Amino acid sequence: MQGDILDKIKANPKYHQLVSTRSSYGWVMTVLMLIVYYGYILIIAFDPKFLAKPMGAGVTTVGIPIGVAVIVFTIVITGIYVRRANTEFDAAKEEIIREASK
Repeated sequence: MQGDILDKIKANPKYHQLVSTRSSYGWVMTVLMLIVYYGYILIIAFDPKFLAKPMGAGVTTVGIPIGVAVIVFTIVITGIYVRRANTEFDAAKEEIIREASK
């Protein structure tokens, strides 16, 4: 019985669409994160004076808010992925399982 359901799932075009969409979405998010993170690291490596510029009269430098922005960006894109996974991807998964169980 379990093998029949798995075969039905694997034969369902919606399953292949889900796998493709989820995979490409994951790669897009990964590339965005890598660009932001390694962009920050490259600025540290090649233009540390830019990040060392003080902001206003205080001791905070330009690098601090940029570093915080990298962390916030990570949290935001993780939240975006989780929200889409919990709504769209899970709904599609449940529909595929329901169709295969008929």
